[in-house]
Amino acid sequence: MGEYIDLGAQDGAKVSGYLAKPEGNIKGALVVVQEIFGVNNHIRNVADRFAAKGYVALAPALFDRVVSNVQLEYNEAGIGRGLELVPLSGGTALTDIGLAVKALAEYDSIGIVGYCWGGTLSWRAACSMPELKAAVCYYGGGIGEFADETPNCPVMMHFGGQDDHIPAEEIQKVKAANPEGVEVFVYPDTGHGFNCDERPSYHSESASLAMSRTLKFLDENLA
Repeated sequence: MGEYIDLGAQDGAKVSGYLAKPEGNIKGALVVVQEIFGVNNHIRNVADRFAAKGYVALAPALFDRVVSNVQLEYNEAGIGRGLELVPLSGGTALTDIGLAVKALAEYDSIGIVGYCWGGTLSWRAACSMPELKAAVCYYGGGIGEFADETPNCPVMMHFGGQDDHIPAEEIQKVKAANPEGVEVFVYPDTGHGFNCDERPSYHSESASLAMSRTLKFLDENLA
């Protein structure tokens, strides 16, 4: 079990984050970036799972500047509310990811992993924050808009081959713009959110394979 901490925004805003720590040896640290559903049960579980693998995991609550403690469900109402909050928080999301990176500064190696909206934010953070040593982006919606940006660290990306939110052309755009330093995996039988075991689109086999690849990548670049 993790705990919530204050990330210490200097502009007077109150931004929290869910922090999970390993019980044994620490390999490195990870910023875990939420979907549009906030730091909900799934994202906390993701942080806990990375902690169980030896990584200090911190999930900043990117909606806190607008409304605190957002935990949305994977249903029509949750999607609608999340889509309302994203544009209100988009201007400060990278700032608050930076707060999480700063909060992890005591660790020698820091990486980032994000899902959906967080997948795209993780890519943008990798391209703008030299402190990061590795980035993993799961099904980043709209990521093609930022394909021409250049990452400061190795990047791994995971996409669903049947994702109706991310066209195949967008994935190809990302691959073409980054022939080196970015490893892209497409899971042909999966849709959007295939890693989330609380969504109907969850695909256990692909999620397990993506996680094994992610952990190997993190171990190579952070541990």
